[in-house]
Amino acid sequence: MKKLKKAVFAAGCFWGVQYLFDSLEGIIKTTVGYTGGHRENPTYEEVCASTTGHAEAIEIVYDPEKISYEQLVKFFFDIHDFTQIGGQGPDLGIQYRSEIFYFDEQQRKIAERIKKQLQDKGFDVVTKITQSSIFWPAEDYHQKYYHKKGEKPYCHYRRNVMDLNDLNFKISLE
Repeated sequence: MKKLKKAVFAAGCFWGVQYLFDSLEGIIKTTVGYTGGHRENPTYEEVCASTTGHAEAIEIVYDPEKISYEQLVKFFFDIHDFTQIGGQGPDLGIQYRSEIFYFDEQQRKIAERIKKQLQDKGFDVVTKITQSSIFWPAEDYHQKYYHKKGEKPYCHYRRNVMDLNDLNFKISLE
């Protein structure tokens, strides 16, 4: 039995984030939901009202033999505007913030190292790096939203900020 691992990221509207992470080889499962807030089992409407403190996020189950946590973090930074405060593109509110939720000290150190690399390149990185808390799966209609609709994200795309060409993993964005 393979040892699978988890990662949780918030990078704006979770529909686009899920769509792009699903394109990576080594991703076993993705679930969109809410984390980082104070209300138990929040609804989409509560999170959108900015009263729960939660972020729209994605929980990723991955095979570390096919893709590393470092690769996931670099991809995370590559698919959203980590310099924007209070949202992503036209989606505004604390629920659309940029945040990495780590599970252990190794994940924290990797996330901080990559954030510092971006800062050293001159980027004003606003991404928070926070100990993970309870992840509440979103309602079913949010899961694999763009796949169900046969559409592509309008807010999320590869920005090519990170040098992903030197990483040995496959991206299939059609």
